[in-house]
Order: sequence, then C-alpha cells, then structure tokens
Amino acid sequence: MTLITYKWSIAEWHELVNSGILEGKPVELLEGEIIEMSPEGIEHSYTNQSIADYLRELFQGQAYIRDAHPITLDNSEPEPDIAIVRLPKDIYRQHHPYPQDIYWLIEISNKTLKKDLEQKIITYARNGIPEYWVIDLVNQKLLVHTQPQDNKYLKVVEYKTGIFTSLAFPDIEIDLEQLLLF
Repeated sequence: MTLITYKWSIAEWHELVNSGILEGKPVELLEGEIIEMSPEGIEHSYTNQSIADYLRELFQGQAYIRDAHPITLDNSEPEPDIAIVRLPKDIYRQHHPYPQDIYWLIEISNKTLKKDLEQKIITYARNGIPEYWVIDLVNQKLLVHTQPQDNKYLKVVEYKTGIFTSLAFPDIEIDLEQLLLF
C-alpha cells in the first residue's frame, strides 16, 4: 500500500491556523506538509535567545530580528530560529515576512541538524533566501550557505572561529564566539 499525503496550500494553512485547531501544537508547514517541531531544550533555548539579543544590538535600526516566528514561502511556512528581515517592522502586522523581505535565516541545530541541512535547505534555496546559516552546536561550527540556485546553495563556508560579515551588511562584523555559546 502506498501512502499519499495531502499537500496543504498556504491559504489552507492560514485558514487552519486561524481556526485555532492547532493552538498549542508545535507544528510548521514545510513543503506543503504539517511537520511536528522538536521540543526546545535548554541549550537550544539559551543559544537562540542570546544570539537574537546580540543581533538586535548589532543591527539596531538596520534590520528587524525575529526569533521563532513564521515566514511565508511558496508552499511552506516554517518557523526558523532567527530571521533577519527588512524594516519597518510594522509591515509584519499584515503578513509574515516573504522571501523578498528576508536578508538571511538562522537555524540553531543540535538535534535537528539533519532536518536543517536536508529538508529546510531545499525550501530556503528554492525560495531564493540569499543567506542561510546553520549553527551546529554538536560540532561547534557555523555553516553559511549562499548563492541559492534551484533547490540548493552553491556555496557553503564553514567557520569555527573568527569575525565575519553577512552579505546584506558587509560593514557590520559578527563575532563567532557570540554565536557558538556551548
């Protein structure tokens, strides 16, 4: 017997979310399917909050830092750990950020590394997200994906130490020690 799953559209997903039926359920829409999200452990929670606070200080007045909130893509509405998006922030009263609003996305991975590098990377690249960072807490490194084309990123750079910049803000230095806290 072959299982065929139902693919949800963004409009159907919004209707489902607005109905309240998913209230309190840790799920997100990925590739048209409702996917259960992993519970957030202490290490992940602390790292996520610390990085979001650090980035808010660095990019104050230049970008809006959203942590663990949805973004709207073609057939997905994932909740990346951190999204660095365009200002003004009040445009997000009407909709979640679209791909053209997003400078880059960050996923903090310890138990979700496989999902972040195999599933989410396809969705983010296909939607033209210019930069996708995966903070690998297990191996203490940062993977920076750039040059999205089709369902992949053509360039991946690994960082373990040092100072680097984002594509969108090449004049603002980011200290890797502030991202790899564990």
